[in-house]
Amino acid sequence: MPAPTEHLPANHPLLALLQRHERVLVAGAPGSGKSTLVRAAAATLAARGQACHCLSADPGLPGIGPPGAACLGRWEAGEWRLEAIAALATLDAARFRLPLVQAVRRLAEQAPAGTLLLDAPGVVRGAAGAELLSALAQAAGVGALLVLAAETAPFPLHEECRALGLEVVTLAPAPHARHPGKRWRRARRSDDWDAWLAQAHEEAVLELPSLSLTGTTPPRSAPEAWAGRQVGLLDARGDTLGLGEILALEGERLRIRTPPLAGTPHSLVVRDARRGRDGQLGTALPHATAPETPGPDDTPAPLESRDGPRPRADLGSFTATLVNGVFGDPLLHLRLRHQSRSLLFDLGDPGRLPARLAHQVSDVFISHAHFDHIGGFLWLLRSRIGEYPPCRLYGPPGLAEHLQGLVSGILWDRVAEKAPRFEVGELHGERLVRWRIVAGETRPTPLPARPAPGGLLHEELGFRVRATTLDHGTPVLAFALEPERQVAVRKERLEAHGWPPGPWLGTLKHHVLAGEGEARIRLPDGTTRSAASLAQALLLTRPGERLVYATDLGDTAENRRRLVALARGARVLFCEAPFLAAEAEQARRTGHLTARACGEIAAAAGVARLVPFHFSRRHITDTRRLHDEIRLAFPGEAAGEPAGKEETG
Repeated sequence: MPAPTEHLPANHPLLALLQRHERVLVAGAPGSGKSTLVRAAAATLAARGQACHCLSADPGLPGIGPPGAACLGRWEAGEWRLEAIAALATLDAARFRLPLVQAVRRLAEQAPAGTLLLDAPGVVRGAAGAELLSALAQAAGVGALLVLAAETAPFPLHEECRALGLEVVTLAPAPHARHPGKRWRRARRSDDWDAWLAQAHEEAVLELPSLSLTGTTPPRSAPEAWAGRQVGLLDARGDTLGLGEILALEGERLRIRTPPLAGTPHSLVVRDARRGRDGQLGTALPHATAPETPGPDDTPAPLESRDGPRPRADLGSFTATLVNGVFGDPLLHLRLRHQSRSLLFDLGDPGRLPARLAHQVSDVFISHAHFDHIGGFLWLLRSRIGEYPPCRLYGPPGLAEHLQGLVSGILWDRVAEKAPRFEVGELHGERLVRWRIVAGETRPTPLPARPAPGGLLHEELGFRVRATTLDHGTPVLAFALEPERQVAVRKERLEAHGWPPGPWLGTLKHHVLAGEGEARIRLPDGTTRSAASLAQALLLTRPGERLVYATDLGDTAENRRRLVALARGARVLFCEAPFLAAEAEQARRTGHLTARACGEIAAAAGVARLVPFHFSRRHITDTRRLHDEIRLAFPGEAAGEPAGKEETG
């Protein structure tokens, strides 16, 4: 007989939310009481005669069904009755978030009409949390979010919640809610796993040659690495027939223990969920293979010695990093503070960037289509397979054709609706010609063109990006990032009022930047004030600091005039300086600047800080002469002095 579940009061915010939306996602940090709240809501609805389903999306410790799976259940007779599972064979929602989202979508499509509560995993920080929140909400088709977060500890994904455009209700966790601890979670999930396998009456033997294997399987040459792992058994449509445990790999045969199956398996999924030597279910370490020992001539040089220092610039709301240093392929990474979002200027070798960052790139500004500026597109292309919004790319005329050529060189017969999508804008004078590129389609689709006064490529609340066209023997764009204003909280004034920080400050900043001074802001004490009055009391506003990026341009009078106009008064100028003045003929033939020309342009524009880069590798052993020439023309601050370390701006 299941233990009775506490009911919610009639005026509880979750019940009110369910009156307006059939599907609600419940989010919160581990131990905030999500599963307990979902059970209480289901019990309350059942007492009213209303059916309620729950989709448990935490494979590490699901509120319903076995660990290692997403589970769909119906509240019945005081407990959850399991209706369907989608095997994941992992406990790690963050690492395997794409398979988790696919599993949630599959179960959400199976759920009947009526109330559905999505019990989200407790992954609420970093890129994984940001991606999961958005993807799970879309996959399950929810209409609202209920977030469990204390006022003194604001929900880390507050901005991502607001960006979804759904109704969001924030609720303080119950006073008794506590994180149970890793030891308790491990013991609880192991008990649940043992209870699941207790339904198995006999072993099954599977012939591997007749099955497809997916996931992250160990090598077959290491049978000891297979024993104890979870295995999902799927039919030809990808639906889960069962979830079991591998007993042994014996040649081409796999012995497993699993509850009775509803059909014949077509494929298996094996990842990293595994029973350890202590008998408890946990996450297996990657199987170790003997590394190759490089010979004395194969040892790679340190990245710092190959590509030089990696200058950085701090612009308040942005941090800019020259990813490949001053000698490597041009790639400037601009990180938006307090957001899981990045912009890229040029797309050279992306090897230093983590793959997960590709999911956070919203806009890419490409100077031109030479290989060292566009070759990293394949990294971006591969990383965007899945449920992601279109990534925007901007560049000179012909960019869409070059990108389509890269996309068309790949066979896309397996991606279907998960095909990468891009929106491309080409600057033609003061007009932005736009295209849509979808992997698998043979040519770009035209989109409505729009005006680009003054080279305006992109504009949104908080900043804009403009460009000017330069000559490199081919049209090249230089870019200016122009934040509107910087808004900062005066912490001493916040403390003087006795108000704790929280999501309300982000809301205040948003309304201030949008010019919505009349908007009402709810304070932690429950009162409301206008955004204008709070801004005057709490915020410090100053003009935004501009960043300009220019590379691959010949030293011509017109190029100088255009670049100086774009960079005038900028906080920082990233500008190429490949050659010495003595190598001016080489610079002229290849359409590049000398170090002296770089310094002269920076001085004429009156920039506060110059970051020279894109140095020719002929100077890899000594950059001092390049910097000496720059210093003669530009007396201000220049990053990357030979004796210095990485700049921090």
